[in-house]
Parts: sequence; structure tokens; C-alpha cells
Amino acid sequence: MSSQAYSLHPDRLFDADSSIRSVARALYQEIRHLPIVSPHGHTDPSWFADNQPFGNPAALLLQPDHYAFRMLYSQGITLESLGIPAKDPMTEVEQDPRKAWQVFADHYHLFRGTPSRMWMDHAMTEVLGVDQPLNSKNARSIYEHIDAQLKTDAFLPRSLYERFNIDVLATTETAVDTLESHLRINDSGWKGRVITTFRPDSVTDPEHPDFAAHMALLAEQTSEDIHNWSNYLNALRKRRAFFKSTGATATDHSYPTPYTTVLTDEVCQNLLTRALAGTITGQEADQFRGHMLVEMARMSQNDGLVMQIHCGVFRNHNQSLFKRFGADKGADIPLKAEFVHNLRPLLNEVGNDPNLTIILFTLDEDVYARELAPLAGHYPALKLGPAWWFHDSPEGMMRYRRMVTETAGFYNTVGFNDDTRAFLSIPARHDVARRVDCNFLASLVCEHRITEEEAFDLALELTSGLAKKAYRL
Repeated sequence: MSSQAYSLHPDRLFDADSSIRSVARALYQEIRHLPIVSPHGHTDPSWFADNQPFGNPAALLLQPDHYAFRMLYSQGITLESLGIPAKDPMTEVEQDPRKAWQVFADHYHLFRGTPSRMWMDHAMTEVLGVDQPLNSKNARSIYEHIDAQLKTDAFLPRSLYERFNIDVLATTETAVDTLESHLRINDSGWKGRVITTFRPDSVTDPEHPDFAAHMALLAEQTSEDIHNWSNYLNALRKRRAFFKSTGATATDHSYPTPYTTVLTDEVCQNLLTRALAGTITGQEADQFRGHMLVEMARMSQNDGLVMQIHCGVFRNHNQSLFKRFGADKGADIPLKAEFVHNLRPLLNEVGNDPNLTIILFTLDEDVYARELAPLAGHYPALKLGPAWWFHDSPEGMMRYRRMVTETAGFYNTVGFNDDTRAFLSIPARHDVARRVDCNFLASLVCEHRITEEEAFDLALELTSGLAKKAYRL
């Protein structure tokens, strides 16, 4: 490693105006060391169940991170050269992680000005002790430094969880997951709190690629005849109860649109039959998904699980890439979304229940001020999730705060969640969110719209209080 120290600037993301920056610094110092509450994400629970060393720098930092390789792919760099596994075992994929890391380092300049650069720099400097910016010349030495670190007990998953000061970490599993890793974590005596989230899309969306296989598993696991509408719903209730018994506090539902509808049992039975037979049309699949969101909300009223709805994304837009490498390869693109009409059936059914919590996420920023903030500012059951995915960035977070706060306030939002597969980016993402929120609050103080005392109170709420309350943690 270099003798010349390299570090992140302490005032990063704070306003250039000295008055705002001064208040932001003070707010940040108050909350910077608070425990991390991560109520929604996609890290692998087996990491914490097995507590084995991570493989190598490329496998940990590069190959699971679709933010990283989508940028590289856009510049003509193949996923094969990065060591991304292909569906066809005959495909020639780079097997040497050092060579994949070198390709990453050779093109690290492509990430200038992006949140990926901030997260990666934070992970390398603050977590892994790298003291120089990554480039082509030092790629090998930085790789060897990180590789050596990962072989030590200090970098085991549970050690990092404790070092990151994580209070609770939620993963996400399909409705038919055995939750074997979560059960082993719960039985291990370890004090870390890693909980699951119920993700039923593969058994509520007839167009999901795993629908047929997972419906068969659902029937087997619950001893219910899933061909019968009433029994199918009961099977889902049983799985929700199982997830809740292991520690789950929330569900998650990801559809292209927030369309909802309320259908009769007779119509639902007909759609279910056609879905299981594989003869359901696209329009009928929309109807099935729309009604199932209402059913999931009704079940949340009964079992208390918080309901998350993520929508507004066209998944696997690059069909060629999907065929060769599968899902989650950086080819998901934001979609236009409409909530006022689409959510009305669901909200007329359950939206006035103050004991139900439905958290909305979208990739369509245009609806923040026009639709989502007014809806959440009225219906007791609704809360707004933070800026998500492509908008999980300094500019995206600031746009979100500016567009929703005046109508929905702060207390109809739920703080921050990192929604990540990249474990080492968790402290970086939360640090960015804390800095942006402190900067926004500081601007309100300097404009005399809130007092400093109120800003300190809000900083605490945005860091952990709102997330704990919303997710019942």
C-alpha cells in the first residue's frame, strides 16, 4: 500500500454554502454513529449462518453488483471478462478473479460522479483499509491487500455485521424458501438480528418464470390443494405464519405496475385454474396480480406484517443478456407508473386502516409530488418508501425530499433502507443517506422553516426512528 494517505473528504455531500454546511455538520455528528437499521435488502442469510470467509475481492465487490457491471457493459466490456457466470456451462467465462479485478480497475474512471463510486470508495477506504484510489497500476496490490484482509477473522460476516454497528438486517426470500439459514442463525446463540422478508411474487404472479414449480412446492409444504381458490389462500397464510415465526416483520411485492382490483371468488377461481394450466392471457395475469395485492393487504391486516410494494420497473429489458446470464444483470429499466387510479381499489378496501402499513416504492420520480405524496398524506395505511434503486443517490434522495415533504411531511415516510446485495456497501449507503438528510434539514433551518431543535429530532427519526416504527422493529 502507498505511503501517501488517501481518504474521503469529511464534508462530502454537504452544501457549498457555509451556513448550511455548518448546520449539516452539527446534525451529522449527532447521528453518524447511530446503529444501522436495514429493514429491506437482499444479502445472503447463509453468510451469517455459516460465518465463513468471503471468497475474493472480485466475488465480493464486483460480481454481485449489478450497479458496477451495468456501467462496464454499457462501455462494451463483456460480462464474461468480469467472471459473471453464464447459464450455458460451455460459455467461456474468465475464471481468474485477479484478471476480472484488473478489468474493473482499468475502467474505474467510468464511475466518476456516480453513487457506485462513492459506495466503492467508502468500502475500500473505510472498511478494507485501502489508502489509494483504485487504478490500472495499483489494481494487483489492492487486490492482494483486500484478499489478505478477507482471510482474517475480523472480516468474517458476523464480525463485519458487528463492526458496521447493524441493529437489524432484513433479507428477502421467496414464499417457498425453507428459511434454513435463518433458522440456523436463530438457533446459533449469536446476538446479531438477521430477519427474513416474505416475497410471494413467484406464487402470486402467473407470468413469473418459477410460477409452476413454486406452486407445486407451495402445495407440498402446506398440504393444501392449491387448485382450489380458498385452499390456495390458506396455503399463503400458512407460509406467512411460518415466515413470521422466524422473525419476519414485512412482506415485499414487486410488479411492473401498482394495478389493483377486487374480483369475486368465482372469477378468481377461474383465473387460478387458467394460471395453473398455463393458458392464462396477459390481461388475465394482470387481473390476477391486481387482486392478489388486495388479498395480501387483507392478510397483512390479520397477521400484522408490513406490506411493501415496489413497482415501476421493466425487468430484464435486454433479452439477449437475460437468455445468456439470467436476471439481475443490470438491464432493468424504470417505467412510467400511475398510482391514483391503480391503487384506488386496494385503498378503498384497506387504506383507512391505521393499524395496517403499506409502504410504496417507485422508479417513476414524476409521481412523487403529483400522486404519492398526496396519497400518503391522506390514507392512514400508506407510507412512502425512500428513493429507490436508480434514485438511491445524492441527487435522487434530495429530489425525493424536496418533492414529497411539503405534502406528506416527514412522518409519512419511513427513513432509509439500502435494498442491497452488496454487504460491504451497507455502511456506505447509510452514510450517504444520513449526509443528504442532514443537508436537507440544514437548508430548512437556514431558511427558518424549522428550528435547529426540530432538525436534530428529525435527524434521529430519519436515521432510525421512522424505519423502526414503520417496520415494527
